[in-house]
Amino acid sequence: MSVGGVTRRFRVHVPAFYPGTVPVPLILAYHGRAERAAAFERYTGLSGLPAVVVYPVAVPGRGGASAWQGAPYSSPRADDVGFTRAMLRDLRSRFCVDRGRTYAIGRSNGGGLVAMLACRLPADFAGFATVGAAVYQQAVAGCAHGPAISLIDFHGTADRTIAYRGGTKLGASYLSTSSWLRRWTQRAGCVDAPLVVPMNRAVDRISWPLCARPEAAVVHYRLGGGTHRWPAPIPGHSTGSVGDTVSATELIWQFFLTHPRLGSS
Repeated sequence: MSVGGVTRRFRVHVPAFYPGTVPVPLILAYHGRAERAAAFERYTGLSGLPAVVVYPVAVPGRGGASAWQGAPYSSPRADDVGFTRAMLRDLRSRFCVDRGRTYAIGRSNGGGLVAMLACRLPADFAGFATVGAAVYQQAVAGCAHGPAISLIDFHGTADRTIAYRGGTKLGASYLSTSSWLRRWTQRAGCVDAPLVVPMNRAVDRISWPLCARPEAAVVHYRLGGGTHRWPAPIPGHSTGSVGDTVSATELIWQFFLTHPRLGSS
């Protein structure tokens, strides 16, 4: 499709059981910088979920690598918020998908775009998921106020690409994980008293149970020793030996199942 005079593409995976008459969940999954959508689909395993899963393709940005809007290295012609709106219109016209069970997932630079979508298009999604998100200030500018959202987030403490405590990349600063999460807990009116539950010796599940908007949940998985990769069990490693001892895909899907928009089918 054409968005703002720029040709945009996306891959669509339709599950084998898709009935065509009963609304099914819809997931938009945004790859990282310089990645291919097909590779993102393969290593995440998201197409194994019982949903229509869409893999948008980023346009070349600074240095020629594909990148999403909201990052200092993205193309000035990349209107990815507009692209997302156009995709949703197109997909809803061609597939029987549930508006109340529509979700966005993003990794790294794709996670930064999902942060922007949570700010700009909160009503279009029932929940959001980010993995190793590169969230720049320009992506979430003006997002201090607005409706609460449901978010599940993963980040490794040993991530050297997008540091857990924040940092600078290509001359621009990105937010720390705690700062990024605080924006959403504040919007949900949560008391700053997180509940930390160890999943194993390396991974902690952190949530904020006391919120004025209980329908909006914020959950963070802190991966001790985790790096800049999609969390998934590594063959040959015992549980708790590294940060990547949980499956992000499985946990994201469990979170989405329990957080549809009220009134959805």
